[in-house]
Amino acid sequence: MGDFGKTRRPIGHRHSLGLAMTAIALVHAAPSIAQDAIAPQESAEAATADQIIVTGTRIARDGFQSPTPLTVVTQQEILNQSPTNNLADFINQIPALAGSTRPANSRLAISSGLAGINTMNLRNLGEVRTLVLLDGRRSVGSTITGLVDINTFPQALVKNVEIVTGGASAAYGSDAVAGVVNYVLDKKYTGFKVNADVGITDRGDGFNYSFSGAAGMDFADGRGHILVAGEYAHKDGIFEVDRGWNQIGYRTLSNPDYTADNGQPANIVVRGAGTWNSTPGSIIRSQVGGTTALRGTYFGQGGVAQQYQFGSITDSSQTVGGDWQINDTSRRIGLDATDDRRGVYGRLSYQLADWVEVFAEASYNWNKTLFNAGPQAATFTLQSDNAYLIQALGPAALAGVTSVSLGTSAADLPYRKNNSSREVQRYALGAGGEFAAFGNKAVWDVYAQYGQTDTHEQLRDIMNTSRLGLATDAVFAPDGSIVCRSTLTDPGNGCIPLNRLGIGVANAAAVDWILGDPYRNQRFKQTVAGANLSVTPFATWAGDVSVAVGGEYRKEEVSGYVPPEFQSGWSVGNFRPTFGSYNVKEAYLETLIPLGFGAEFNGAVRATDYSTSGYVTTWKAGLTWQPIEDIRLRGTRSRDIRAPNLNELFQSGTSRTNTFATNTAVGQYAGATFRELTTGNLNLDPEKADTLTLGAVLQPRFLPGFSFSVDWFRTKVSDAISQFYADDIAQRCTEGFQSFCAAIVPDPEGVRDYFVSASPFNFAKVKVRGIDYEASYRVPLDKIFNGSSSSLTLRGTATNYLENTVDNGISEPVDTVGQNSGQSSTPDWIFRMSATFDTPTYSITAVGRGVSSGTYNNTYIVCTTDCPTSTAANPTINSNHIDGTFYTDLNFTAKINVGGADGQFFLNVTNLFDTDPILLSETGLSANSTYSDLLGRAFRVGVRFKTN
Repeated sequence: MGDFGKTRRPIGHRHSLGLAMTAIALVHAAPSIAQDAIAPQESAEAATADQIIVTGTRIARDGFQSPTPLTVVTQQEILNQSPTNNLADFINQIPALAGSTRPANSRLAISSGLAGINTMNLRNLGEVRTLVLLDGRRSVGSTITGLVDINTFPQALVKNVEIVTGGASAAYGSDAVAGVVNYVLDKKYTGFKVNADVGITDRGDGFNYSFSGAAGMDFADGRGHILVAGEYAHKDGIFEVDRGWNQIGYRTLSNPDYTADNGQPANIVVRGAGTWNSTPGSIIRSQVGGTTALRGTYFGQGGVAQQYQFGSITDSSQTVGGDWQINDTSRRIGLDATDDRRGVYGRLSYQLADWVEVFAEASYNWNKTLFNAGPQAATFTLQSDNAYLIQALGPAALAGVTSVSLGTSAADLPYRKNNSSREVQRYALGAGGEFAAFGNKAVWDVYAQYGQTDTHEQLRDIMNTSRLGLATDAVFAPDGSIVCRSTLTDPGNGCIPLNRLGIGVANAAAVDWILGDPYRNQRFKQTVAGANLSVTPFATWAGDVSVAVGGEYRKEEVSGYVPPEFQSGWSVGNFRPTFGSYNVKEAYLETLIPLGFGAEFNGAVRATDYSTSGYVTTWKAGLTWQPIEDIRLRGTRSRDIRAPNLNELFQSGTSRTNTFATNTAVGQYAGATFRELTTGNLNLDPEKADTLTLGAVLQPRFLPGFSFSVDWFRTKVSDAISQFYADDIAQRCTEGFQSFCAAIVPDPEGVRDYFVSASPFNFAKVKVRGIDYEASYRVPLDKIFNGSSSSLTLRGTATNYLENTVDNGISEPVDTVGQNSGQSSTPDWIFRMSATFDTPTYSITAVGRGVSSGTYNNTYIVCTTDCPTSTAANPTINSNHIDGTFYTDLNFTAKINVGGADGQFFLNVTNLFDTDPILLSETGLSANSTYSDLLGRAFRVGVRFKTN
C-alpha cells in the first residue's frame, strides 16, 4: 500500500513526548513501585495468613521478588486520592488499565447486559482477557461473559489492589492473558471504622453520597476473629447534556465537492454543523413522485410545517450553518447513570492449632442503575394518503406524491432507558496456615466457594416495531376520523394512531400502546474448589529452591428466562434465554531456583482441561538478575490462554434490527433493513497468547526513598475469538467472499429485507506492545518542620502504548494505538502523577492525569490538495487530529480526634480547572467517554472515623 496505508504522524513530536514522559516518570511516580519496594512485606504477610495471597507469584517466601511486573495500590492512596465513591473509577486511572467498561461509556450497551458495571481492562486487550480476583480467588461474573463488577467487593475492607501485568495463566489460571487485578481485603482488621461522604458537580448535578462501615474483633484469646462490613451508595443520574463542549457542532462530513480525481479530501472536519435528516418533530428526507419539492420540510411545535434552512455545506445527513442546531439528539442523551448499590460482608475465622486456621465468609451485593440510552431516533415512510401528512401539508402539496421518507429524533417519545439490577452472593469455606517442612516454613490453603449472580436486565420505553408501524400508518375513516389503516379491516386490533409529525402532537395513549419494557432474567453460578501449597524442600549451592503446587476445579453455569413477548419484535432488546454450563480442572507447578551471582529463575506450568474445549498447557519462564544492590533486571516469557465463555459458547440468540450502512455495504444491501441474530458456537477453541516482558528496576543507594522501573511488553494472541456483524458481513459479501453471502438471506418473517446470522469464531490475531514506566520518591521533611514526621511523596506511572493491532484475516490490519476516538482505541500515552505532602495534622494530595493527543482514525490519509483517490480502507480527510487532555485533582485531609477516635475530614476536587473532555467530530455525544472526564469540576466532602 505504500505510504498511503499508514497514518502520517510527526515522528519528532512522538519522540519528544516520549522523552518528556520518561523525565516525568523519573521525577514522579505511580500508585507504587510495588513488587520491588513492597513485595517482601507482602510476601511475609501472605505467609502468615489463612491462605496464599497473590503477589505476582504463588511462591510464598520472604523477600522473593517475582520477575513479573506488579503494581500495588495501597489503602492510604485510595483514601487520599479516590475521586468518587466508587473504587473502580480510581483504579481505572492507572495507565496499564485502558478501555475498561464503566457506566459512563456503556450507555448504548442496551442488549448486552454490560450497562452499569465497572470492570478492569489491562492493555485494552479486552476485559475478558483480564483475570479479576478477590483475595486470590475467582469471583462469580456479573455478566454472561464472566466480567466481574468491582462494586461487588467490600470497599471498606480493601487493603490494597495488586495489578500483575503480563501473561499470568500458568500461575493463576486461564483468562489471565493480559494479567491479573487482585483485590486484597484486610481480613484481620480489629476495631471499628466508618466513612460518610457527599458530592456534586459545580453545575449542581450528579449529586452522590455513600456510607460504609466495618468492624472486627478477636475472641477466644485471639484464636478467633470476626469481621463484618457494609456499605450503601447512591448517585443521581445526568440525563441531559447541557455542557458547552457538546453544543459546538463538531462534525465530520462527506465533502460534497469530492470526486475521485479532483484532489480534494473525501471527508472534511467542520464546526457549527448538525444532522439535518433527523429533527425532533420529523423532517422529510426524500419523496417518491410529485412536482413540489418536499425535501427539508420539517415539523415543529404543534405540527407546524417549516422549511429547513440548509447551510453552506451539506451532505446526505449533515449540514454546516443554517438550521444545524434544530436537531437535539446530542443533548437528549445521558452523561451519567443513576446508581444505587448496597452490600454486606461477613467473615469468621478460628485457629484450631498452630498450623491450621479455618474460615467462613459470605457476602451479598445489590446494584441497580438507570441510564438514558438516547432518543428514539428512527427513519420511517408515510404513504401520501396518511391523514397526519395531509393535515400538515395539504392535498395540493402532495399532488402526485406516492410516499415520503422521514427522519426523527422523536421528541414526543420518552428516551430509551437501561434500568438493570444485579444481586451477587458469594460464600466460601476454607482452611490454611503454615507448618515446618524440610527445615523451612511451608504455607498451605484449601477452600470451596460458591457464587451466584441474578440479573434483571430491564429496558424501558422501547418501541415495538410492529405496533409502531401500524400506529404510524394512519388514514381518514369514512366518518372523517383518523384511525389506523389496519383497523379498517381488523376493528378489534386495538391500534391507536400516532402522529409523528411535530412536537407535542402525539396521543399519549398511542405512545403507551407502541412502547414496552423488555427484560431478561439471568442466573450465573460459579462453583470453585482449590488447594495450594508452597514449600522449600531443598537447597543448592546457590540457595533455597522453593516450589508451589496446587489445583482447582471450577464449574460455570448460566440459565435464564425471557417472556415470549419480549423475544422478538422490538427496536432493541429482543432477548432470548441462554442455558449452558462447563467445568474445568487445573493443576499447576511453580518453582523458584536461585542460579547464583544474583540471578534467580522463576518458572510455572499449568495443565488445564475444559469440558467444552479440551486440554491445554500454559507455562511461564522468568529470570531476574541483580548484579548490584542498586539495579535488578527481569524478564518473563509465557504462554497463556483464554477459554470461550458462557456467552460465546451457549448464547441462544441476541437479536437486533437495523439498516445496512450506506458507506460500508454496497450493491443490493446498501440502505436495506435487516434482522440480525447472534448465537453461540460450541466448536470454539481456547485463545492462545504469547507474552514477553523485559524490564529493569533501579533503587540507588545514593538516593534513599527513590525507585524507578521500566518494562517493555509484547503480547500476541492467536486464534482469538471474534465475530463479524451485519455491516461487515454485507461488505465482505459484496467484495466477493461467498462464505459471508451465505449468512445473509431474505427475512423469513418478512418484517425486514434480510436476515443475518452471526456467530463467534477463532479467526483473529491480536498484537499489543508498549512500555510501562513507574517511579516513586519519598522525602522526609522532619528537619524542615522541627522534627515532626512530615514527608513529601512523589509518585507516578506512564504507559507508552506502541501497538494494538487486530488482524481478522480479511481486512487490512489497523493499529488503533494513537486513536483517541473510543473505547476500543488506545492513546499513545496514558499517564498519572501524584504529589502528597503529609504532616501529623493534615495532608494534601495533588494528582495530574491524562492522555496524549492522537487521531480520529489511523486509516485516514490527511490532505487538503493533491489527495489520492479515497478508498474504504484509506479514506482521505482534511484533518485527523484529536487533542489529548490533562486533568488536575486536589485532595485535602485534616486529621482530627473525636472522643478518642482517629478521624479525618476530607475535601476532594476532581478536574480542578474544569477541563473539557476529548472532543470527537461525530454525532451524538461528541466526547470520548472512556478516557475523558465528562462531568467537569466536581466536589466531594466527607468524614472518616476509626477506633482500634
